[in-house]
Amino acid sequence: MKIKYQDLQKKINVKFKNLDLLTQSLTHKSFNANKNNEKLEFLGDRVLGLVIAKKLLETYPDEKEGILDKKFASLVNKKTCLEIAKNIDLEKFILTFNPNNKKIKIEDKIISDSCEALIGAIYLEKGFNIVEKVILYLWKKNLIQSVITQIDAKTKLQELSLKNFKNLPTYKLISNSGPRHKPLFKVGVKLPNSKYFIASGKSKKDAEQNAAVECLKSIK
Repeated sequence: MKIKYQDLQKKINVKFKNLDLLTQSLTHKSFNANKNNEKLEFLGDRVLGLVIAKKLLETYPDEKEGILDKKFASLVNKKTCLEIAKNIDLEKFILTFNPNNKKIKIEDKIISDSCEALIGAIYLEKGFNIVEKVILYLWKKNLIQSVITQIDAKTKLQELSLKNFKNLPTYKLISNSGPRHKPLFKVGVKLPNSKYFIASGKSKKDAEQNAAVECLKSIK
């Protein structure tokens, strides 16, 4: 099966000389049991981890290891790899077993694994400097969002409020809109003597975390 990879190569800004390597990185074991992307996924996972860990150390030289570890985990997990893969329409190029040649939905795990395999292939084709540039470009938005680890935002704000004001932050649900299958919550949070910092999220919990992030940004 011949797949035209020009669009994908434009999106990642990498032109492969070895198209067989690119094809292999996007070949699931159900399509070819012998020549597939499992080993490239193994390699790509390690390359991704190295690049992200290096970037986090450069960006947060004074941050504690525990916080760095949580930021790292949020950036290299399967969910984030799936998000990156979706951004470049990677599923269009993945080869899986399809005996009837019908349009089928590829499993999320296969897509995220292929993202890592593609990184492995770029590393073998172009070396570390190029794959680092590609990863930092594709992960740019996610790296910006890691400025404050959202998992810890509410905890950090609570600790700060108790330390400085002897009181907990105040959260307020401002609105709940959107259809039932895709709701949007808007929440505000304030410290004693501060204004409300407002943010949105797909759940009340997410909105509270995002509001806590906004409040912490203003303090910093």
